[in-house]
Amino acid sequence: MKKKKRLNQKGFTLIEMVMVLFIISVLMLLIVPNVVKQKDSIDIQGTEALVTVIQTQVELYELDGQEVAVSLDSLQQQGYLTAKQVKQATAKSITITNGIVSSSKNE
Repeated sequence: MKKKKRLNQKGFTLIEMVMVLFIISVLMLLIVPNVVKQKDSIDIQGTEALVTVIQTQVELYELDGQEVAVSLDSLQQQGYLTAKQVKQATAKSITITNGIVSSSKNE
């Protein structure tokens, strides 16, 4: 009686399991590189947007008759930028030179 129960048990074979793992691996190989490319693209767009915001604030700072030698710290002290924006700009190597904002990591 016990032998009959064992023979009727159904399950996946080793070949079926290997095929499933192979298909999942192929899908991962196709999906993961695209996700990484999207992340890089988003990082670049975020940096460009932050550069644009800081450039706008530099121009407002200069239009308000403030000193010409402007820095991220002076923009924060005068209320043109938040501490979070300055922290992000520092992390992304954004600099201000002669009133022009640029990023060395923008590539």
